Parts: sequence; structure tokens; C-alpha cells
Amino acid sequence: MGELFTPTHLIVLAVVVLVLFGGKKLPELGKGLGEGLRGFKEGMKGVTEEVNKTSDAHTVTPKPEETTTTK
Repeated sequence: MGELFTPTHLIVLAVVVLVLFGGKKLPELGKGLGEGLRGFKEGMKGVTEEVNKTSDAHTVTPKPEETTTTK
């Protein structure tokens, strides 16, 4: 398939985005994308913390073995 993100591809992609959305709309799109990514990271952080708490709560510690003596 080759390299997908070569400098030439990125330049063409930037030009297409600039033509489609215009210079005035790009900062708004960037801000929205940044806020979306930040929200996603916070959500994933909460999920991983919840999973860690759950795994810690279900940790089973073994009982010390009792010695039985038969007489």
C-alpha cells in the first residue's frame, strides 16, 4: 500500500481542507477538534480508573494455611 502520510500527501490534504472550509472556518474547526479530543481523553481516563478500582476490589488474598495435627 505504501506510505500513507508522505509530505506530498499532507500538503495536498492541507490545500483541499483550506479550499473546502476556508481560512476563517479553520480555527473554529481546530478548536472543536481539540475540545473533542480533550473530552475523549478525560472519558477514557475515567474508564481506566474505574477498571483499575474494580480489579483492585476483586483481589482475593489467600488464607494462611491451617496446620491440622492428628493424634
